Amino acid sequence: MSPSETVVTGDLIANALVTFDPDPAHVVGTGGAIGSVLRYLVGQRVSSRVPSAQFPLSTIVVNVVGSFVFGLAVFAGAGNSTLQLVGTGVCGSFTTFSSFSVETVRLYERGDRALAVGNAAANLACSLAAIGLAWGLVAAGAAGPL
Repeated sequence: MSPSETVVTGDLIANALVTFDPDPAHVVGTGGAIGSVLRYLVGQRVSSRVPSAQFPLSTIVVNVVGSFVFGLAVFAGAGNSTLQLVGTGVCGSFTTFSSFSVETVRLYERGDRALAVGNAAANLACSLAAIGLAWGLVAAGAAGPL
């Protein structure tokens, strides 16, 4: 590499570092740390009552709760930083589409086809219902007391 190429490459790296805004990454990372710990704790608690090998209830619980919390933040008009913290960070690491997908396929593969379909339907319907509930609560609050 010639000296002029080194300077140009160095300038590109320096400019990239200077223009990088770490604040969103810190906010999302902090939320992600919180959400992943909460996900673990909820998973442990729910799985102690209904073993995950029997039925993946803990995944449904985190997906529904996460959908509700994210819906509340969005419909309440949370600002960008709050949405990064709560939505992308906390709810993004708390909820889990990948576990839901794998667990549904595992149920199907072991012959529990009705449970697999029920799991898929419950995740979707309950998560959408939770978002609808969040919307309704925010809308009712915006309308004032009944």
